[in-house]
Amino acid sequence: MANLKEIRNRITSIGSTMQITSAMKMVSAAKLKKAQDAITAMRPYSSKLTELLQNLSATLEGNTGGAYSEQREVNKVLLVVITSNRGLCGGFNSSIVKATVKTIQEKYSNTEVELFTIGKKGADVLSKEYNVVDSRNTVFDDLTFENVAGVAEELMKQFVDGSYDKIEIIYNRFKNAATQIPMVEQFLPIKPIESDENVSLDYIFEPSKEEIVLELIPKSLKTQLYKSIRDSFAAEHGARMTAMHKATDNAKELRDELKLTYNKARQAAITNEILEIVGGAEALNS
Repeated sequence: MANLKEIRNRITSIGSTMQITSAMKMVSAAKLKKAQDAITAMRPYSSKLTELLQNLSATLEGNTGGAYSEQREVNKVLLVVITSNRGLCGGFNSSIVKATVKTIQEKYSNTEVELFTIGKKGADVLSKEYNVVDSRNTVFDDLTFENVAGVAEELMKQFVDGSYDKIEIIYNRFKNAATQIPMVEQFLPIKPIESDENVSLDYIFEPSKEEIVLELIPKSLKTQLYKSIRDSFAAEHGARMTAMHKATDNAKELRDELKLTYNKARQAAITNEILEIVGGAEALNS
């Protein structure tokens, strides 16, 4: 059994760890509230924009997406992998790494694949096995639509000029603080809209529907990437808050066990001292 000093040191050390994990939990909880409000407010706008684009496109004939909807033979793929810059968030990053590896092995085993990472953790792990052509770890430092739009424009340009035949986004979708859902979404080319229903729209178009669709497509793509990053940002803080909550509970449980062990060891030491004193006194009286 460890001596009393060692047990006291361990109890002190675990107490310090508890203070750190508890503080990190509270910080993540505060950040999660803002991030959750942001993604919750954005989802209806993103969904309505996509719905509007689909309704307009369904009333047009031919290739309405221009260069962004060009379906080509897939010889080269770019995967945009969104993780976090920091750890201590449970399985948040590892789930995206696993989803990326699974996507490459199952969908693109015979295709050239390159990675575009947003988040340091994903870049650190995936760069050991795969070709990471670019990494934007500073996006989370100032997460605004304007900054993300610049990244989206670069991706759109690389698709249009033929650098890649297909671009997909892999990220964690925020459901709640304890649940993050790994998602793999096609970014480019735009999926053709398949609808057997007659779309009836009571809209007045100015200018033409074709011009409106071509104007909406880049905005929709930028919004899609921004929503994915916002989703991942909220999911990260939810995962970290949950992980720190569990770490704090585990530390408390371990501290309580060590206190019990310490009290038992201290009681045993006191009992031994009493027995020694009693034994010494009896020896003197005999």
